[in-house]
Amino acid sequence: MQELDLPTIEGPDASYVRLVSSDNHNFLIPKDLAFASDTIRTMFEGPGAFMETETNTVHLKTIPSHILQKVCHYFAYRYQYQDLEEEFPDFEIQEEMALDLYIATHFLEC
Repeated sequence: MQELDLPTIEGPDASYVRLVSSDNHNFLIPKDLAFASDTIRTMFEGPGAFMETETNTVHLKTIPSHILQKVCHYFAYRYQYQDLEEEFPDFEIQEEMALDLYIATHFLEC
């Protein structure tokens, strides 16, 4: 039986990261997508030793799950369209979450 090489969040070569919202919801997303955030990328690649690099987990204590879920959707949207030279669809945002989403994306630098 052939062993499957599954993605993991364990160790320094992990391909996934865990984002934890203020209300303790976990979002497992590919590291490539999470690195759309300059803040998250700096935690993993920047100078200094961050706890996040050991656990591949980022606790976002000011971002509730309904906002973090939308941020994760934006990461996927941005990744999907990053190299597209033609016009691409708008990223849909509900009006009632616009301010909270702006604050979160400003903190995450994405």
